[in-house]
Amino acid sequence: MTKTTRQQFEFKAEMKQLLHLIVNSLYTNPEVFLRELISNSSDALNKVRFKQVTGEKVQSPKLPAQIKIEVDEEKQNFAIEDTGIGMTFEDLTERLGTVASSGTMEFIKQLKENKKNKLDGNMIGQFGVGFYSAFMVAEEITVETRHADPDEKAWRWISDGKGTFDIEEAERTQRGTRISFKFKDEHKEFAGAERIKQLIRKYSNFVDYSILVNGEEVNSQGALWHKNKKDVTDEELKEFYKFISNDFQDPLDHIHLAMEGRINFKALLFVPKKAKPDFFRTENLKSVQLFSNRVFVQEDCKDLIPEYLRFVEGVVDSEDLPLNVSREVTQYSPVMAKIKDVLVNKILGMIEYWAEEEPEKFRTFYEEFGPLFKSGLNSDFANRERLTELLCFHSTKTVETAGEHKNGKDQKKADQAEESGEENKTGGMDDLVSLAGYVERMPDTQKEIYYLSGDNLDELKRDPKLEYFRKKDIEVLLLADPVDAFVVPGIGSYKEKPLKSIEKADLDIDDDTEENKEKVSGDALDKLVAVFKEVAGDRVENVVPSRRLVDSAVTLTIGKEGMDSHVERMMKMMDQDTGPSKRVLEINPSHPVIQNLSSMNEKGDTESVKLMARQLYEGALLMQGDLESPGEFVKRMTQVMERATKHS
Repeated sequence: MTKTTRQQFEFKAEMKQLLHLIVNSLYTNPEVFLRELISNSSDALNKVRFKQVTGEKVQSPKLPAQIKIEVDEEKQNFAIEDTGIGMTFEDLTERLGTVASSGTMEFIKQLKENKKNKLDGNMIGQFGVGFYSAFMVAEEITVETRHADPDEKAWRWISDGKGTFDIEEAERTQRGTRISFKFKDEHKEFAGAERIKQLIRKYSNFVDYSILVNGEEVNSQGALWHKNKKDVTDEELKEFYKFISNDFQDPLDHIHLAMEGRINFKALLFVPKKAKPDFFRTENLKSVQLFSNRVFVQEDCKDLIPEYLRFVEGVVDSEDLPLNVSREVTQYSPVMAKIKDVLVNKILGMIEYWAEEEPEKFRTFYEEFGPLFKSGLNSDFANRERLTELLCFHSTKTVETAGEHKNGKDQKKADQAEESGEENKTGGMDDLVSLAGYVERMPDTQKEIYYLSGDNLDELKRDPKLEYFRKKDIEVLLLADPVDAFVVPGIGSYKEKPLKSIEKADLDIDDDTEENKEKVSGDALDKLVAVFKEVAGDRVENVVPSRRLVDSAVTLTIGKEGMDSHVERMMKMMDQDTGPSKRVLEINPSHPVIQNLSSMNEKGDTESVKLMARQLYEGALLMQGDLESPGEFVKRMTQVMERATKHS
């Protein structure tokens, strides 16, 4: 390509869709275009500074690292120029002509879904397509750039965002990028210097480079994490968090560290109030940015924060990182490991403080990030005890207490508990209980911590296995979070109290049947058990009289080698089918149905007994979500009703 040659290119199909939506939609806050352009300039300056620190040759090495903005209110002109890394010809065609990130198509989808409403311009930054926000306010955009590589040429990129862009060689002699355009008439307010300064102070006051507007330096904060935390205002913290996270809410809390001694580093970390829409797709998470003495190193440093704490966002800056080696080696250096240990300790300390002193913060955190946080018990063995202390669960007692409070009962007692701080033992949530809180109210005669896992809280509350425990006023943890079923059994014991699922058939509980209570026993019970065994066949491990049932006729429990039924169902959902575990069928000798079946069996009505025994067994399967033939079950239920009404 010669210097006078100008070539025209077409935007890729996805980019055409994106630009059309941006140009033709109504936005609630088009002012974010400035934040996005400044952010891009800051990134470009970070990259060139890294090259210089690591000894690479760059174009115009003595240029000051700064961002200059020029506005002309009368002509409605705007230009932003940085002395950053610049762009090559390939960058212009690939980065400014095609989809900028994997999130762009999701961005386009959201724009289309909201096309009838005004669109939030903040969405642009959230999906990594910040440069294109300028098309909200500009008639036509010109980009003049020269890459920091001394051998690269200068280029000019021009487009009106309507389908094509032109590229030609330019006369620019120094590295960096200049973006210029004329404001549309409806957005001419942004051509005023004072309006631009106002937006810089609002969105970009903490950018770590000088920002000049018509020659006047506007920002004064610099790297916020390098300031003494006593000199940082709450407003500065909130704006900095929103800048690095693309969140629109204030953070839940933050940690500001300046460590000196064995290792030297500074950190500014935040916990969001709410999880992002794709939060549990951990491959999309971008947690902590890594800097070395203010030099940007890595956007998402996975080696600084363990996966179970990757809801944390922020910046870590250490002058001890060996930048003379490759970034990959830096990531696995001993310094990184030491910083990670300190960060984990501080983050857990903050969460522990919430649990004791700020229960509402703890509740917000636990509701949003609890499932990820709890997974740390299976990975962070060094902090296993601390994590165990922070676990909270629903239980048979907390759901009843929460129901009373919800219905307005015992409100005076609830208010008194809140004033006295008694709620802190359960993390400030009267519908949850910690293991410490559970053990504290255990009677002396209880030797085990009991739990039951399931798909949701409503199903768990109705489970017949709870009948004995309710009658004896024994608290049972209700594990409704899918993660709990994998985490809790691995705890083993807490304060020398074994954790045990009440699904287990060999549970060490007293026989609940009263001596003077009418029940099936002796030879009659043995005969009836034999019928149930014949009906269930080899689908069950055994059939036994129940010591735990009070109001229900039958239930299924886990045998000696069986897997937790909830875990088993989840394994199937993950295509890790280990085959169904055989269960133990328990029958309640005191239940009227069992007594009636025994009488029918003694009279020789074997056919009816078998029919109803099968129905009871499959009803138990239905209760735990394992019934394979509901059609047959309903058909048999009709037969049972027909027999019952025939003899009435």
